[in-house]
Amino acid sequence: MNKNAKIKVIKKGETVAQKKVQRTEVRTKREAAREMVSTVTNWVSDLQARKRDETKMAIEQLFGQQPHPTES
Repeated sequence: MNKNAKIKVIKKGETVAQKKVQRTEVRTKREAAREMVSTVTNWVSDLQARKRDETKMAIEQLFGQQPHPTES
């Protein structure tokens, strides 16, 4: 065996406290991840909406100014 092995003594009361701390950290990490996903989703939605608007305006400018063949 290793002579320099470290042994950590854990008392019964400490194990319960450690588990509670870990659960709150996991929830906090999950909430942070959800927030990041929400933020990126909003960015993508905004970008798509902007591109749609720009495309619509470009098509209107391109085809809106030319006279239609049915009109005299």
